[in-house]
Amino acid sequence: MQTVLTAKLKLNTTPEQFKALRTTQLAYRDSLNYVSQYAFAHGKMSNAVRLQDATYEEIRLRFHLPSQMACSVPRQVGASYKTLWTKVKNNAVHRKEGKTKKRYKGLDKAPTFISPTLTYQYKKDYTFKKEQQVSILTLEGRVIVPYTGYNKHVALIQRGAEIGASKLWYDKPKKQFYLLVSLAIETADPTPETHKQVAGVDVGMRYLAVTAMMQGDCTFHSGKQIVPKANHYARLRKRLQKKGTRSATRRLVAISGRERRLKQNTNHVVSKRIVQQPPQSLIGLEHLTDIRERTKRRKGKNAKQRKANRTFSKWSFAELHSMIAYKALLHRSMAIKVDANSTSQACPKCGHTCKENRPHKGLLFVCQNCQYTLHADLVGARNIAMRTLLIRQDWRGTGLLSVRAFCVGR
Repeated sequence: MQTVLTAKLKLNTTPEQFKALRTTQLAYRDSLNYVSQYAFAHGKMSNAVRLQDATYEEIRLRFHLPSQMACSVPRQVGASYKTLWTKVKNNAVHRKEGKTKKRYKGLDKAPTFISPTLTYQYKKDYTFKKEQQVSILTLEGRVIVPYTGYNKHVALIQRGAEIGASKLWYDKPKKQFYLLVSLAIETADPTPETHKQVAGVDVGMRYLAVTAMMQGDCTFHSGKQIVPKANHYARLRKRLQKKGTRSATRRLVAISGRERRLKQNTNHVVSKRIVQQPPQSLIGLEHLTDIRERTKRRKGKNAKQRKANRTFSKWSFAELHSMIAYKALLHRSMAIKVDANSTSQACPKCGHTCKENRPHKGLLFVCQNCQYTLHADLVGARNIAMRTLLIRQDWRGTGLLSVRAFCVGR
């Protein structure tokens, strides 16, 4: 089994190299917008081959991109249009079924590419050299740039990890270039005989994650210190958006980046602690597709409803799940998705399920049938662990997982 990681490498450029990379980035972005306009004018085309045949020569002449970059541009634009077409078709189905009245407007005009992020193909646009140096293609030819990065990622690059495409990313506030390199590493294929330990992970706002093992061990990962900071950024962002001046917009960009890094770092810390279970464990995660639609208040448009809806949208639980998934594979474990329905309302002792088991929707779980009392989030984690155990037993009997393994690389 392969696990995909993203290594973030800091490029230590000279002023001349910096200028060459920045010029190449901007030319690549301009070519993306040119091809996007062409695709929109010719029936909102999403076929990458047809786009390349029609625009390749113009890209080379107008923007002076090297051949491989000129091939990457139509592919990227074609993939963007395919995504938009999928959203348009899904929206049409939802409107027909009465799930929404809004029409998706993503293809009403040509998509505009704002970010100057540049895609490189390994061994064609960039290669790694000795002594932590990388050779990168620019409009003026190749430049050899020293780099630094996370020690484990650098070791993987130097010791035979399968290297894929990369992205040249520019951090505008710090005026610093980074190379985001895709790495694929081999991990052992899981089997029911090797993955004997079972754990369940329940996510929420009071506690970002609660972990329960079948042996009774549990871990609480509180969001008490982090969530108020995220709420502060949300309030500040709202005031800046309302003000709308240029200085407010600049401040908004800085604040949004700070908020994003805060949440990402917290998710990294929590996921790292979760996967430090006994190795070769099967970790159950809730299947959270459409969780916002299932939990939000649907009636009324008052302030209480809007506040409740915002509460369920504050944290990136999908990001937390993806981090748990790829880190679990690196620790010889595996994460799978289980049904999230009524995990916090079902009694793990007698199985009785009802809303009254959560008095006032608080942190206390009291079974109305057997009077079993426990922390509500821990009840959810234990129910997820038991559902994961059932999946493991079925896996052992049939040789197939009844749910798809959740294995998302970063």
